[in-house]
Amino acid sequence: MTNTTRLVWVDAAKGISILLVVLMYSTFSVGEDTGETSVLHWAVGFTMPFRMPEFFLISGLFLSQVIGRSWGRYLDRRALHYLYFYVLWMIIHIVVKVAIFAGSPMEAVGQIAFGIVQPYGVLWFIYLLAVFGITTKIVHELRVPTWMVLVVAFLLQAGDIDVASYVVTQFAEYYVYFFIGFVAAPLMLQAMTWVSKNKQIAIIGLVFWAATNFFVIYFPSYTVVPNGFKIGYAQLPGLHFIFAVLGSLAICTTAVILSALRPMEWLVWVGQHSLAIYVAFALPMSIARVLALKTGLIADANLLSLTVFVAALSGSLLLHWFVQATGIGRFLFERPSWIRLR
Repeated sequence: MTNTTRLVWVDAAKGISILLVVLMYSTFSVGEDTGETSVLHWAVGFTMPFRMPEFFLISGLFLSQVIGRSWGRYLDRRALHYLYFYVLWMIIHIVVKVAIFAGSPMEAVGQIAFGIVQPYGVLWFIYLLAVFGITTKIVHELRVPTWMVLVVAFLLQAGDIDVASYVVTQFAEYYVYFFIGFVAAPLMLQAMTWVSKNKQIAIIGLVFWAATNFFVIYFPSYTVVPNGFKIGYAQLPGLHFIFAVLGSLAICTTAVILSALRPMEWLVWVGQHSLAIYVAFALPMSIARVLALKTGLIADANLLSLTVFVAALSGSLLLHWFVQATGIGRFLFERPSWIRLR
């Protein structure tokens, strides 16, 4: 497998991941506002163990290419890059939702200040990428044994830590997957090379994984609520980690298979623009949901959830297309040259 091919399947995996993330937020937000559940709740429930772990694992996959850089160059690419988009879009989200729509400018100022230490809304993922990047650089510079980092990270994940600080809670839950992506990158790339040459066997493996994942999600019991989904055996410590890793590998395997198909080139394109989608999708999602509910045009929860999902995805992509086509607002998706560590 060539390096170019590897990047193609990685983009496809990112595309799958961002679609699942947008689907989850769209489904649960509609459920929270309507008090109803939809068919999409069951689809979201199936992805619960691996949706975010796979995103973090992929994010750490090529960290080895930059981990040896000087602190200045490293922080510029792996911390400041993400923090710029986090701060920018945090301000945009809060100004639009709180200052303008809710008519509370002073509350918006307070939320912006609080967002510096407590990640805001859906943007927590970008915030954590910067934190994970810095953490990994520190343990690398200190030459902390890999096995030790993995053990500590696994114990944090298995500990089901839930504290007031969202940073601490999400760090404990997801850092192990980011670090696995970093240290296991060669094995991952070799495995996906094997998949590209043995697609039929890989598809059989995906069927078996899907069946076992279904079992641990829906047995011995599960609970569906409008704004959430409580899974079965897969919530147990240890088992949750195993199926998060297996699900991540399944998504990567699926990405290798799909990226080889010409009709699926759109998925690769979506993955290449996953950051733009992630930072922006919540705004069109909220607007579409509020408009649909206030006008009463869509009463069915299934159709409403699907409509909001499409609006969130297409709205963010249309905004990105407009910026690229006109040159207006490039700073929304491209970090200005003056915000760099020289």
